[in-house]
Amino acid sequence: MTGRDIYFVSNNINEMGGVTTWSHQMARLFAERGHRPRVTGIVPAPEELRTDLGDLPYPTDTLYSVHPPHVGPVRGVKGRLNLAERRRRAVREAGMREAAERLSGIFRNARPGGIVICTQVWAMEWVALADTAGMPVIGMTHESFGACRSSSRFQRVKRHYEGVDRLLALTREDADLWIRAGMDNADFMPNPLPVMPDVPSERTEKVVASIGRLSDEKGVDLLLDTWALLTHRHPDWLLRIYGSGEDEEILLKQRDALGLERSVEFMGRTGDVPGALRGASVFAQASRAEGFPLSLMEAMAAAVPCAAFDCAPGVHEIVQDGEDGLLAAPGNINELAAHIEALMTDKELRDRLGSTARENVQRYCTDRITQRWEELFGFLER
Repeated sequence: MTGRDIYFVSNNINEMGGVTTWSHQMARLFAERGHRPRVTGIVPAPEELRTDLGDLPYPTDTLYSVHPPHVGPVRGVKGRLNLAERRRRAVREAGMREAAERLSGIFRNARPGGIVICTQVWAMEWVALADTAGMPVIGMTHESFGACRSSSRFQRVKRHYEGVDRLLALTREDADLWIRAGMDNADFMPNPLPVMPDVPSERTEKVVASIGRLSDEKGVDLLLDTWALLTHRHPDWLLRIYGSGEDEEILLKQRDALGLERSVEFMGRTGDVPGALRGASVFAQASRAEGFPLSLMEAMAAAVPCAAFDCAPGVHEIVQDGEDGLLAAPGNINELAAHIEALMTDKELRDRLGSTARENVQRYCTDRITQRWEELFGFLER
């Protein structure tokens, strides 16, 4: 087969975050290998969270011009008699059918060997209504089983992904947990390494870097509390936080309340992650929840040793504690501070871990991961 039509369907096509980064990275990789990717979003991303995608070598679509009306679950007789809610529900259902028909029209252009990859379970509600006849459907969950289990998404994953050809988690550990939860179609596929910079960090700058969205799950508030335990002993070191998000204002207030104005710099979003990492000697991550964190992989590729909370299987799948990074119990800021301090003060340790990290992370190189995807496509086609 010379190339496949590969249809990515997500909640939207350009909201900043890991799913968007992954979708467009994989679409580019498939295009480079002669496939014909197309990325479709259900709704527009919120304006304040949109990212500029630049020129793309493949088509993109968004099914709705505005977000469809929200409807809640029907509760009791009173809910069934609520005329306003019934109208909203009818409008939403009619809109879903129309949007699903547009999606069907996109899928009908597929040549033999076409594949549908639904990256988020909410988007699967439209994929399930669309005509996917003759094409395998892969459903994905880009978070750990534990994070999903504690959210409203868990029951939706079980309901909407039950009949897909594969439910892909990010790690074998998560896939096993999904199988135990009754999803016999579960398997796993790690994320590919976003970039392998030619020039790694020299690890000589007195800078600890963190990269990620400024939101609760990324734990930047915990990182600030961690840094407050260190800065008085290391006043010549800086913590640079790259990223933007809904919690930026409250995090700035927290920084100032902790007296960290001189030692913590909020750098905003960066379009040059390798450059940011070349200027750092240590990478810190204090996330409450993760899937398969790209930022850890990016830091390791830059030979910057990581200290992170072991908050998900994806974290300890990427970072081997004591071999190519240091892991702390989730939420334990004292342990995380000790790990960061060890890397700050022991150049031999950070050089050893950083060099090993750059070597080890290449097991996720793009060629290997893309090959695994193509092997999965071939298997599902049989």
